[in-house]
Amino acid sequence: VSAFFSTASLSGAFSGILAFGIVQMNGVGHRPGWAWIFILEGLFTFLFGLSTYITLPRSPAYARFLNEKEKAYVMSRLRETGATGFNEEVDAFSWREVGQAFTLPQVWFLALIFFFDGVLVYGLAYFTPSIVAGLGFINANAQLFSVPPFAVAFVGTVITSYISDRYGCRGYVTIFAGVLATVGFAMFLAVKSVHVKYGSLFLSITGAYVAAPALSTWSANNAAPYTRRATAIAIGFIMTNSGGILATWLLGSLSPPPLYTKATITLLIFSILMIIFTILNIVFLTFQNKQKAEIRATTSRENEKPGLGDHSAWFVYSL
Repeated sequence: VSAFFSTASLSGAFSGILAFGIVQMNGVGHRPGWAWIFILEGLFTFLFGLSTYITLPRSPAYARFLNEKEKAYVMSRLRETGATGFNEEVDAFSWREVGQAFTLPQVWFLALIFFFDGVLVYGLAYFTPSIVAGLGFINANAQLFSVPPFAVAFVGTVITSYISDRYGCRGYVTIFAGVLATVGFAMFLAVKSVHVKYGSLFLSITGAYVAAPALSTWSANNAAPYTRRATAIAIGFIMTNSGGILATWLLGSLSPPPLYTKATITLLIFSILMIIFTILNIVFLTFQNKQKAEIRATTSRENEKPGLGDHSAWFVYSL
């Protein structure tokens, strides 16, 4: 998950360099340079997506690059950590489990946070070159100066993802990400210096991208069994993409350049709301874990009804 989102922020850095080169094709085929950015990057993404039907296994058990011993080890670790069930019957698709995912409070806390972060991520990913251009870095230089903030976000995402996984602190990393974004957007609004505004992008972009892997793993860690978890993840990404839809309207139609003042205020508010709902989710999960600990102290696992998934007293929620 960390690698996936880290490369997303890294692509933001390389896309600036790539766009700088592609823009030089202005006039080729009687098309402007910006049109070639859409054509070439879109074509590559489409072809690479098709290739995943062949290269991407549906599970470790079907991975051609693993031998039988390695497959058995990976599957056993997934079962031990609760990522998959102990047999195919537990992991079988069930509409009941799909419905159960919609009843989990932690799923909806995270859904809101996913939405807020989705607006941040998509807004900054799509409009950073325009924001940089509004600060006075014109033409191709706007693409080049959009690279460093995303490069820093890549490093930040890798480091915080390791800390999040090593110490099991998904929520606290999300709070840290929200604080970074809040400070970044506040600086962009409050300070008139072009250099400080540009520097604020390092905080806001890093904050937006640092939150993504922590949220994704937090969602997956706190729902079980397999179908319930898959549905919870799907809800999260639906909300993220919904935030992306808002971002395309927010920066432009609803808040004009060059400073995108209304959009920046909105993104600042969303960053603060990310922190608030993350704290609420941590408080809720902590309370649930205490209740489960009390149940474990008075009964044995053999007496518990099977198939409870994350409702089991022996399922400890990740904070």
